[in-house]
Amino acid sequence: MKLMRTEDAVGQMLCQDITRIIKDVEKGPVFRKGHVIREEDIPVLLSVGKDHIYIWEEDDEMMHENDAAQVLYDLCRNDNLTRSEDIKEGKLELIAECDGLLKIDSERLFRVNNYGQMMIASVHNNFPVKKGQHIAGMRVIPLAIERSKMEDIKAQVGDEPIFRLLPYQKKKVGLVTTGNEVYYGRIQDTFTPVIEQKLKAFGSEVVAHEISSDDPEMVIDCIRKVLAAGADMVICTGGMSVDPDDKTPYALSHTADNVVTYGAPVLPGAMFMLAYKGENNEIPMLGLPGCVMHEKRTIFDLMLPRILAGEVLTGEDIARLGMGGYCMHCKTCIFPNCSFGVQGA
Repeated sequence: MKLMRTEDAVGQMLCQDITRIIKDVEKGPVFRKGHVIREEDIPVLLSVGKDHIYIWEEDDEMMHENDAAQVLYDLCRNDNLTRSEDIKEGKLELIAECDGLLKIDSERLFRVNNYGQMMIASVHNNFPVKKGQHIAGMRVIPLAIERSKMEDIKAQVGDEPIFRLLPYQKKKVGLVTTGNEVYYGRIQDTFTPVIEQKLKAFGSEVVAHEISSDDPEMVIDCIRKVLAAGADMVICTGGMSVDPDDKTPYALSHTADNVVTYGAPVLPGAMFMLAYKGENNEIPMLGLPGCVMHEKRTIFDLMLPRILAGEVLTGEDIARLGMGGYCMHCKTCIFPNCSFGVQGA
């Protein structure tokens, strides 16, 4: 790589994209890497502040920023993930090929970013992404970097990709609505439409629905009925607080094979319950507190993508929700593009 005065560079080949920024109008390459500089290009280069430019010269010990970006991409790519078509200004981006849950190995991502002279920036871990969404960008900082450094970081990170995108599984949900007030017709059931809408957003649906009084044995019977109807996920609404009539946690604990938690460090949603049925935790069973019915975003919005992506969650997973588990109740909700659900390292 050779530094030259711009006026002396006619006929030379650019070794980097040259960016032009005009506020509120334009931001992008005015010349691309590999462009052979012409006489008429000189005023343009000077107008974007390029009194001197780098001309590429082959060097076996150095790697161009574009090639280095490809190395970083290779550390990230996985099934259901692809790259941006072009490398622009030395940067590559990672793009989702399907709807799903993004999983990030935070320790190995930190290893890359702590190495120096290279970076990978991403959305947060456990992020629900849409097909076509850009989820990460990567580049090296200098225009050229030692090949030995890129080989070293490859060895440190290893062969397992840093990113995974888990497609959602379509679940057949059995819904059990509990509460004397609904069972005896004292109030209208406004909880079920909320659950149905949130499930539909992920391609799942309610296939069996039972309404129970606060009698715990009736709740147990209703859970068994939706399971018998073929449900591979059970959701119970209502009866999750500490009131004497709230027996849903009792009913879930007596039908599940593995109770993960009753309680979560998330607001709204502290009275959440998670359990599983089956030898291999095949059937997730959720107890949803009343806040899910009336709050825009709750524990349910954090748990649903992970469960539908096939994760079997542990008590430690739930405990880690505390940092980032406080919803700010913003006037305009932009979830999931916010701090709700973002966990600390």
